[in-house]
Amino acid sequence: MVVVELLVVLAFIYLGARIGGIGIGLAGGAGVLVLSLFLGVDTGHIPIDVILIIMSVIAAIAAMQVAGGLELLVDLSERFLRKHPKRITFYAPIVTYFMTLLAGTGHTAFSTLPVIAEVAKEQGIRPSRPLGISVVASQIAITASPISAAVVFFSGILEPLGVGYLTLLAICIPTTFAACMIGAFVSNFLGCELKDDPVFLERQAKGLIKLQGQTQRNLLPTAKTATAIFVTAIVGVIVYATLISDTVNLIQDPALGRNEAIMVFMLAAATAIVTITKIDPSEISNAPTFKSGMCACICVLGVAWLGDTFVSSHITEIKALSADILNQYPWMLAVTLFFASMLLYSQGATTTALMPAALAIGVAPITAIASFAAVSALFVLPTYPTLLAAVEMDDTGSTRIGKMVFNHPFLIPGLVTIFTSVALGFALGSLVL
Repeated sequence: MVVVELLVVLAFIYLGARIGGIGIGLAGGAGVLVLSLFLGVDTGHIPIDVILIIMSVIAAIAAMQVAGGLELLVDLSERFLRKHPKRITFYAPIVTYFMTLLAGTGHTAFSTLPVIAEVAKEQGIRPSRPLGISVVASQIAITASPISAAVVFFSGILEPLGVGYLTLLAICIPTTFAACMIGAFVSNFLGCELKDDPVFLERQAKGLIKLQGQTQRNLLPTAKTATAIFVTAIVGVIVYATLISDTVNLIQDPALGRNEAIMVFMLAAATAIVTITKIDPSEISNAPTFKSGMCACICVLGVAWLGDTFVSSHITEIKALSADILNQYPWMLAVTLFFASMLLYSQGATTTALMPAALAIGVAPITAIASFAAVSALFVLPTYPTLLAAVEMDDTGSTRIGKMVFNHPFLIPGLVTIFTSVALGFALGSLVL
């Protein structure tokens, strides 16, 4: 029966991957139905806190977007990139990394990808180089964002093991950022020069390549206010988490837990943005970030619930099979997370589905933290939205998916970045923990 149940799980994950987008969450829920109703498996835990955190953060980001805050961040990013155009391959991932770090979602990269492609093209730099590593940076930064659902959930299950929220961030932020820079260095040498690319030359001969120059944006007068409110809320979350942490412990026995604090700080930020900037609150639910965030909630609900339903019902067998292997080869956890995230399309879903099981079978906290970045292998299959957007926005044709499917400009930078982050995680973790 274990084999049958595992095949059911894999079948519905495959179905969700074929549907694409929100389909992975829908299929996950259908898989829970089959496991529970037809095979008699007790349903696992629903990752309620993760879903509520995503909803709260997305509400604040969407309010900021309606007030013009995201447009302001994109404008600042373009000014930064245009001041250093020759170093676009290194500076572009810095922009997407910190935008994701700030917002807790990689979908903020959508607005910066056209700028990256345009600046690279103007400089005669192969756009696939900065675009490839920028997409990867926007994904791996989720594992370092103070308000991402993956980080908050992971820190919650680490705390009983003596590893706090701030300690997790202290390891993940420097290791993932340094890994992105190494990935950028490698990306800088991938592919031929733009002037030698036959696809580019063919498009250029047909007049399909256009230079648009710097975008002139009409920023809303409320943009700075909304952005300031959102950033203040993030700082407030970090400060409050510090005050209630076991390390500082200035607030003992807090009435408001860290997870709940993130929710209320974000909802309060959205309230302040709506009240102060006078935006129409009905427009928040129509914002692109709101729609993508709600899709993420469904994905986490379905996939994480499906994974926990199977794992929790067979934790004894899994522990017997995996404990010795992971204790002898700790890096195997990173490999497992890597391949799981390829199929689940979500750092939050992968973390909630597999990390509790990993810790339950005795994986050391340092191994789990070092392997955490591997939940960001969303770039392997060329179907993730930001990856496809990068391909579409590069009119030079240099950012393209090859006939072999896996030969695309995101794969090597992504592999290098995750491998480096895991290695640095073990190194830094051994000093911090």
